[in-house]
Amino acid sequence: MLTRVLFALVLICGMAATALAEDAKVLALGVTDHEATTAELETGAALPAPLFNTPAIAYVLAAGLKKGDIVEIALVNEDKSLLHNTQTLGEDQGRFLLQAGKRGVPAGGWPEGTYHAKVTIARDGKTLLEQSSKPIPFE
Repeated sequence: MLTRVLFALVLICGMAATALAEDAKVLALGVTDHEATTAELETGAALPAPLFNTPAIAYVLAAGLKKGDIVEIALVNEDKSLLHNTQTLGEDQGRFLLQAGKRGVPAGGWPEGTYHAKVTIARDGKTLLEQSSKPIPFE
């Protein structure tokens, strides 16, 4: 009997943890040459990739976020985070767009390497998800 109760408890707790993680999801993640809009990202169309002499902005469009969730987006070259933006949500969000990058071009252009966007979403001090976009070179 005790074994059945423990099994049921483990099953219920596991399902609750899975439900929390499934709430938050990434709808769009990447790097583009301009500030993206929610409407633009919801179309699913590919956005233009940055060049060494254009702006570069990492973006994430996430859904199912709750009040207190912490969303961080970073523009990363190889394994080095160049620019990042973090926001703690003040209320539940159906869809949430966060961006990090430069609207201008660094002196001399962007350093060589492959760039990607990296997002981390945390709830109650625990990481719900961590995801990176496909690496792209700036030509």
